[in-house]
Amino acid sequence: MDKSRSLLRRAWPLAVLLALLAAVWATGLADLLSFDALARHRTALLRWVAERPVGSALAYVAVYVTAVALSLPGAVVLTLAGGFLFGPWVGTALTVAGATGGACILFLAARGVLGPMVSRRAAGLVGILRPGLEQDGFFYLLTLRLIPLVPFWLVNLAPALVGMPFAPFAAATAIGIIPATAVFSGIGAGLGDVLDAGGRPDLSVILTPGILLPLLGLAALSLLGAWWRKRKRDA
Repeated sequence: MDKSRSLLRRAWPLAVLLALLAAVWATGLADLLSFDALARHRTALLRWVAERPVGSALAYVAVYVTAVALSLPGAVVLTLAGGFLFGPWVGTALTVAGATGGACILFLAARGVLGPMVSRRAAGLVGILRPGLEQDGFFYLLTLRLIPLVPFWLVNLAPALVGMPFAPFAAATAIGIIPATAVFSGIGAGLGDVLDAGGRPDLSVILTPGILLPLLGLAALSLLGAWWRKRKRDA
């Protein structure tokens, strides 16, 4: 009985991933995560949000959870769409909820029955992050989240494979993705004019000094927290 319960606890995240994969295949969701698809359907989407604000918000979060849990390309498009459809502040909140939920599902799946397969395929990349995650898991992960340059899927998997507890992982993820998410949601809020002109948003703004330097400053503060913990351990 205990073995069955343990197997069930380890296997349910994989079952969720398989269900999400089936939903993506049935709905063709992966083909919709593009600027072209957003431009084609934006009138219908805006009308749906106006008529069913709660239902559309829940649907958006569900789509974001699916995209992150399955590591589908198009998360940037989804984040911009959140700002475009719901405004910068609500869009940021919904995106953080969806991205954190999807990351947590992938984390639990990697920590469970997917662990051996994933660890073999990502051993080299995980090895690079392992020392920091093992010594200062929360602050190190928070730093990685604050700097949106490390692949999101890798930062979802590596903590699970090195044995990081779930609660610090979820907290660092939710907090760490807020700044960059707010930037992209703000860009998305002005997406209508860009689409009207037949263009695409300039995402390189995230690398401009006015945006990148504050993010690096927040990351430095997170590293300072890790340094302080190490100093207290060594004292």
